Amino acid sequence: MPPPVFRFAPSPNGYLHLGHAYSALLNANLARQANGRLLLRIEDIDATRCRPEFEAAIYEDLHWLGLAWETPVRRQSDHFASYRAALDRLSARGLIYQSFESRAEIARMVAERDANTPWPRDPDGAPLYPGTAKQLSAREREALMKSGAPCALRLDMAAALASAGDLDWTEEGEGPGGEDGRVRAQPEAWGDVVIGRKDTPASYHLAVVVDDALQGVTDVVRGQDLFWATSVHRLLQRLLDLPAPRYRHHALVRDAAGAKLSKSTRATGLRELRAEGVSPAVVRRRIGL
Repeated sequence: MPPPVFRFAPSPNGYLHLGHAYSALLNANLARQANGRLLLRIEDIDATRCRPEFEAAIYEDLHWLGLAWETPVRRQSDHFASYRAALDRLSARGLIYQSFESRAEIARMVAERDANTPWPRDPDGAPLYPGTAKQLSAREREALMKSGAPCALRLDMAAALASAGDLDWTEEGEGPGGEDGRVRAQPEAWGDVVIGRKDTPASYHLAVVVDDALQGVTDVVRGQDLFWATSVHRLLQRLLDLPAPRYRHHALVRDAAGAKLSKSTRATGLRELRAEGVSPAVVRRRIGL
């Protein structure tokens, strides 16, 4: 039986903080305990936010923590063709459509509807897409495409669910799992989720399931903030005939106010702690590992 495969998959859009250290070290610990393999993946789909200096810092910080991983490291920006092929498969089945509204336009549409009846929101709190682009005629859609208008590629959730049937996953971490460790997937909670854009051949959801399958990942260990995103991932795995890993969603490292650490809030980075003379051993103690 082949060894289990774990992965740590950060995005180079900022410096790693204690939350990343916890996830990386937990993956390494579990891989070692299971006599498994540890992979590092650089999730740099977003070319506007990902920068080479952040990627270099990821390697430096992880080496400083004492981690080692298999090489070569998979970088998502080197594999756009794989994601495009997955999109083409879904498109050929009629499961994708283009939407051309900007985020501001969608917000206005939702606000108009929200004034009367509360508009449904996804597990992250964002309003569901109203589905207005489905009402476009083929001629209108073709004209917008020819005009070069930006567009998002959305999964037709109703059609996808009809094709996929019931879904669940094996959960070995913290979350509302059943007695047998099975969680019923609820991808419908995300509505017609974006899985690609005109200028980027994949969203996080699509890229991560394609990468995990191509890399043979058997155990996905990540934060609880991605717990319900697993519903979308299980749906895409079923639609693309990809294997389903085991999942373990761990508690998040939080600041003194109880908020999760985030690059967007400029949580103290590992490089800053290193510059202050904090040792890797102290970092491990701080995060309980």
